[in-house]
Amino acid sequence: MNPSQVDSFNEIFTHCRRTLGSNAWGKVLAALSETCQPDTFPDALRSLTAPLGLPDFIHDLARIEWVWHGIQADPTRIHQPPQALTPNPTLTLTPVSWKNLPARIHAEPEKQPPAPDPSPVQVMTWRCLKTGERRIREADSIDLLALKIIVEGIDPREAAFAGQVKVGAIHRALDRAVSQGILLAPESGIARHGFSNLKGTDPYGTFLQADVFTLQWHITQACDLRCKHCYDRSERTPMAKETAMAVLEDFYGFCQQMHVQGQVTFTGGNPMLYPHFMHIYRAASDLGFSLAILGNPTPVHRIEELLQIATPAYFQISLEGLAEHNDEIRGKGHFQRSLDFLDQLRGLGIYTMVMLTATCDNLNQILPLSDFLGDRTDAFTFNRLSTVGEGAQLMMPDPKDFEAFLREYEAAARKNPRLGLKDNLFNIIRTENGMPPFGGCTGYGCGAAFNFVSLLPDGEVHACRKFPSLIGNIFETDLMAIYHSDLARRYRNGSDTCRSCRLAVVCRGCLAITHSRGLNIFKDRDPFCFASEEIRSPT
Repeated sequence: MNPSQVDSFNEIFTHCRRTLGSNAWGKVLAALSETCQPDTFPDALRSLTAPLGLPDFIHDLARIEWVWHGIQADPTRIHQPPQALTPNPTLTLTPVSWKNLPARIHAEPEKQPPAPDPSPVQVMTWRCLKTGERRIREADSIDLLALKIIVEGIDPREAAFAGQVKVGAIHRALDRAVSQGILLAPESGIARHGFSNLKGTDPYGTFLQADVFTLQWHITQACDLRCKHCYDRSERTPMAKETAMAVLEDFYGFCQQMHVQGQVTFTGGNPMLYPHFMHIYRAASDLGFSLAILGNPTPVHRIEELLQIATPAYFQISLEGLAEHNDEIRGKGHFQRSLDFLDQLRGLGIYTMVMLTATCDNLNQILPLSDFLGDRTDAFTFNRLSTVGEGAQLMMPDPKDFEAFLREYEAAARKNPRLGLKDNLFNIIRTENGMPPFGGCTGYGCGAAFNFVSLLPDGEVHACRKFPSLIGNIFETDLMAIYHSDLARRYRNGSDTCRSCRLAVVCRGCLAITHSRGLNIFKDRDPFCFASEEIRSPT
């Protein structure tokens, strides 16, 4: 072989050379014909294994090294997202007869990789098209299942039936393949429009498209509390179990068509009082939805029943201040029951959140309450009072006092990771301080009719539960049609006044607060907004 061929083989088959050692590697190169090319080297190496006393696995290592090299040189780029789930075009499956070979590709020179084990496996090699990173590992059964479903065009429900598993398990396999870059997914259909100049840019472009859509399901009006700020105590006909199952099917179809992951956040009332709750919770889990609960302190045996089905992403309860004030709002003894319940949830390994509704009466208790709770909860945050329903009896904070509180809270949150930022107006402070924006109320500014909707027991769908914002009824119209209605689009767009603000994507204020002050939610801005003219001017 001429020197350039030797250099080429040394560069491409680095791990074969390292495995064999310089002496054996020199004998291999000397035994090759001058016509041998890198792509035929693995076969040539197989023929030399016995005569030169080489390890039996060496030609398989050469095969995956050749593919590994090819991935690096592959110019494939994806300029447009696919219309459906599709395999990564750089992905190669290489059948080999030995396990642990990819570990030699990753092994650091000074470390001994695990010994090859004679067992047939498929080695996956691909380049993540988002990061450009090359990846290699042995395919497991979940990888092969995901690829089979997509390559053969098998419906996830058919795959679930054939494998005698829940369809949620199939979707988890597909989602894992997407997250690792093995499959390429279509763009989410949940996208902000009218901000094309921001797409793909920082710091705001990342907030234009949501990968998760939340159905905030007020599954019952029944409640064991009578809170003084409750948004709605109206009588609404409970949803029959069969109807609730149909709602889940509708939501499943919506998520598939919009190419998003679905989350069902069960609330009420107290969702645990819905007579068919465990059945619906199980059905939602079986369909692959992420689950969360906004509820009240609950007997621990009911929570243990939940865990037999699926662990919720979080369980959120509400407190309204320190003990005396909270119990005035939520009822005698509620504060201590809540503390005990948080301890029980933590003992069960459930992520907990505490939410507070900020009024003029408890503004000065919010930070003391968070300090008092300490590590009893994983996250603590607040909403502003919406003066609808029973909340009309209470008073909002004064806007100037609220601004001062926000600044104090934001400073405290930098030191305390449990303090969550939820109010969109925090983005004003972050902008003033030269900090990047955060996602605001729902991760995408005001999420009303954008990345979530609220569903009531009688089928009403609202853009936001904190104020009357009816956009349809799921008993009469499917969620897809409701979401794409002109009325839903108006709620998504929010106030015309906010459209020119540089924070529009991550803020839009709070429509419920604008409504509470008797203003026009589609024209007026949040009356608590304190953004300067510089921030509110077009960029």
